[in-house]
Amino acid sequence: MADLKVVHLTLRGRVQGVGYRAWCAREAQARGLRGWVRNRRSGAVEGVFAGPAPAVDEMVQACHTGPAGARVDDVLQHDAAETALAAGGGGAGFHILETV
Repeated sequence: MADLKVVHLTLRGRVQGVGYRAWCAREAQARGLRGWVRNRRSGAVEGVFAGPAPAVDEMVQACHTGPAGARVDDVLQHDAAETALAAGGGGAGFHILETV
């Protein structure tokens, strides 16, 4: 994929206990993205999103709001290598991972 974009996000606020991971998975799948999302014991949600740049950019924007009931106070974003997908098995699809 020539225009592959991979980003790593860490989201803070009221992002656990509100269905954020399931929402992320649905939104990412709807955009045809690969990657993963998981809770952190710190209370944050972390995710990696990979796909065509426009779809990844849309997903990042959507993550600033999240699902109903969420309150996103802070989004840390940085570009990542395709190897960042390895935590989710590195293959196709989007995965919800265990809390770390």
